[in-house]
Amino acid sequence: MAREFSRTDRVGQQVHKEVASIIQNEYKHRVGDMPLITVSDVEISRDLAHAKIFVTIYGEEVDHKAQVKRLEDNKGFMRSLLAKRLRMRSVPHLHFFEDNSLTEGVRISSLVSEVVAKDEARHQDKGEEQD
Repeated sequence: MAREFSRTDRVGQQVHKEVASIIQNEYKHRVGDMPLITVSDVEISRDLAHAKIFVTIYGEEVDHKAQVKRLEDNKGFMRSLLAKRLRMRSVPHLHFFEDNSLTEGVRISSLVSEVVAKDEARHQDKGEEQD
């Protein structure tokens, strides 16, 4: 009987949950003022040695690259807390990446809405000319 989830999926879910909790609680107190950061996805390598953590950073006036670098600089601290929370022989090395999918989705949605509005305006103009 096949398992519903592979071990990498289960470890990825647990790392996602724990890293999100660490960022929300311990990391915030260590770093000080910071924007809202959420963990959007975690990808674990097949050998469970590396974890790609995709974060979404909210805020217009925030330097997103600097925030990701700040996370990278504190990944040792987060990995040590993760090791205390996970029951694994070796904890994956953490690698942080900015997830732009949400902002890209909003941008594409606004572009589509803009094109639809222009198309409707053009259609109404042609209708008035034919009358």
